[in-house]
Formats: sequence, C-alpha cells, structure tokens
Amino acid sequence: MNTPHDDSLSQNPTATDETATQTGPKVNLPEANAAPQTVEANEKDALLAEARAQATSLQEEVLRATAEAEKVRRRAQDDVRKAYAYAIEDFVQNLLPVVDSLEHLREGVELTSRQLTGALEKSRMVEINPVGEKFDLRRHQATATVPAEQDADTVVSVLQKGYAIGERVLRSAAVTVAVSK
Repeated sequence: MNTPHDDSLSQNPTATDETATQTGPKVNLPEANAAPQTVEANEKDALLAEARAQATSLQEEVLRATAEAEKVRRRAQDDVRKAYAYAIEDFVQNLLPVVDSLEHLREGVELTSRQLTGALEKSRMVEINPVGEKFDLRRHQATATVPAEQDADTVVSVLQKGYAIGERVLRSAAVTVAVSK
C-alpha cells in the first residue's frame, strides 16, 4: 500500500534516487548525516574565528579612539591653561608704550626738579627738612603731636618741607612732634 508520505515507493524518482542509481551503490545514511554536521561545525568554527577577529579589531579601534580622545582632552586642557596664563598679554602689550612714556616723564620731572633745586640753591635758598631735630618754633609749625620712642619735642615726621633764604624763613616746615609717653 502506498501512503501519501512514502516517497521511496512513489512512481517519480527523486534527485537522490537518480544520483544513487547513476553512481552505483547507495550511500550509507549515517555517513551522509555525519558530513553535514562536520561542515556545519567547520562553518561555526570559521564564524567564531571571524567574530573573534572582528571583536579584537573593534577592541583595538576602541583603544585607539580612547587614546585619541585622551590626547585631545590633554591638548584642550593645555590650551585652556595657556589661555589663562597669557590672556592679559594683549593688554600688557598695549600698556608697554605708556610705561615707557611714564619712565621718560619721571626722569624728565626728576631732572627738572634737580635743576630747579640747583637754581634755588644758587640763590641761597635751602630746604628745611628737620626730621630728628629738636622742634624750633621759628622754623617749624607743629600740626600734631604723637607719642614716640624719640625724645620729647623732637620732630618725628615732615608733612610739608619748609624753605629759607639764609636765616630768613620763607615757609615753616609742617611737622609732627614727639611727646613723652
């Protein structure tokens, strides 16, 4: 009796039946089943090796990308540090000519002051700068008294210089005077 699922008894030969009849004796079934398992295992091994190689390659790429990111981070930190360190550089560059001018001006003023003092000294005018001297009511004007380590009635500091021509006082020196403690 033929059953609908029994292909071995059917009228139409299959491709494996034709191959078997053309090549000779029929292939043993256990060996036929072993060959696909071996091919399948080899394919799995090849796929596994390929996956491992790809994973290794990806790990190397991640390490390179991480190293590059770290290098960029360090470079950015260095740039920020330099920016802070040299941020004022342009401002200072613009001020250097002003500093030069002020130095020349100061030198000019000092030179002018020395010349003026020299001219006044030639006219016999002298400066009254009595720090450490005894207070002299004719040459000094006391503006304040302060307790000090110095002797009483001694000039501690000069607030404004005085000037005299010979023995004649043109302007008394404004001073602070020491008092006993």
